[in-house]
Amino acid sequence: MNTKQDLLRKIPSVEHVLEQARIRALGESLPRWAVADAVRTVLAEIRSSISSGRRSEGPDLEEIVTQVDDVARVGARRGIRQVINATGIVIHTNLGRANLSHEAAAAVQEVATSYCSLEFDLETGKRTKRTRHVEKLISRITECEDAFVVNNNAGAVLLGLNTLADGKEVIVSRGELVEIGGSFRLPEVMDKSGARMVEIGTTNRTRLEDYEKAISPTTAVLLKVHWSNFEMTGFVESVSPGDLAALAHKHGLVMMEDLGSGALVDFSRLGVAKEAMPQESLRDGVDVVTFSGDKLLGGPQAGIIAGCSNCIGRMKLNPLARALRVDKMILAAMEETLRHYLETDTVFEKVPALATIFCKVDELEPRAGRIAAEIAEAAGEDVTVETGRAESQVGGGSLPTAGLATSVIKITSTRYSPDEITARLRRGEVPIIARITDDKVIMDLRTVRPSEDETLARNTVVALAGGG
Repeated sequence: MNTKQDLLRKIPSVEHVLEQARIRALGESLPRWAVADAVRTVLAEIRSSISSGRRSEGPDLEEIVTQVDDVARVGARRGIRQVINATGIVIHTNLGRANLSHEAAAAVQEVATSYCSLEFDLETGKRTKRTRHVEKLISRITECEDAFVVNNNAGAVLLGLNTLADGKEVIVSRGELVEIGGSFRLPEVMDKSGARMVEIGTTNRTRLEDYEKAISPTTAVLLKVHWSNFEMTGFVESVSPGDLAALAHKHGLVMMEDLGSGALVDFSRLGVAKEAMPQESLRDGVDVVTFSGDKLLGGPQAGIIAGCSNCIGRMKLNPLARALRVDKMILAAMEETLRHYLETDTVFEKVPALATIFCKVDELEPRAGRIAAEIAEAAGEDVTVETGRAESQVGGGSLPTAGLATSVIKITSTRYSPDEITARLRRGEVPIIARITDDKVIMDLRTVRPSEDETLARNTVVALAGGG
């Protein structure tokens, strides 16, 4: 009987495995570092399983080669890569949120692969501010006096509160102490800003007099936070931005509003629920509004600050502004995205997030039918494929109650469970991310681009046939 030491001595060396013909061939198609790492990983696992007693047989060289092949192919893949979003969630935080337009993506590629006029004035030949072009566009679209861009909306809120209320009080309704993605809570962001939070009202009802009673000599800001990622109904009362701004100005305070989602167009015009817009808040007298660039605005991840020149100017001079600044690729994508909003007749077509949200279900159903028929024909008798209607979601903490009528493909199999099917879809050459409803795998066509239809069908067939 072989002892553990006998089995361990039978493990081949890394060099011996790398010399095998199949592994040498693998090194021609994959990065050599990935192959070498895979060999070390497989041998280490065998060594560990023998030492722990989980394995009582010596390693087989062919088994090792097969495992190395599998591990190397996985290891060679980029960690962040393309997937097909078949979840029906348009602004999917885990899948990269908003897709950029072709023009925005081209602008990113141009500045990423060449030198650019990031902080260089081509007219004067002198150094200038990197956010100047984006600031002008934001000011034009939102009708604000000045604007600034940082890395995300949490950063925008942090910079605003630190600049305007460090060491002072900020009054906010209890009903607006929201938690955003990744378990980041507004009170925690406020604490890091150096401001002292003063909670007023109750969870469901806060009145203007609650704010006024809480104002003290150390109050600096009245803060309003939009309910972008939840809805409150029933016995509810809150103060409008305009009334709160009037109260702030009466006492010489700053009124700041966190809008979160960044809607620059009126969604209600096309039959979708109304979402607060920075233009409206600024017209109502709000001094500073903050919002995201990668949600309903449809651009890259960024936090946008718009408002009065005095407040924004102070933020630009804050040392935190440099720590939160964005790079040339974000600015290029943001500038091109904002330029789409200057063409109001084509913005709903040019900005992918808007085009996806406002796509009619009648446009999705023919595509779903074609894809379903192709899958059903090739997948085998153990697979049932149906089409139907369901509801998509906007996502990203935006318009939480706005369901979007959509067309879906429903898949069941006697060979694989729904969980097994979705796992196999994720392991495909181009991963497909679907959802499960009523024990059926659901692929929602709203978030699948037409150019991905063929790949969706082909990879689904492979997964259902056992080759995924």
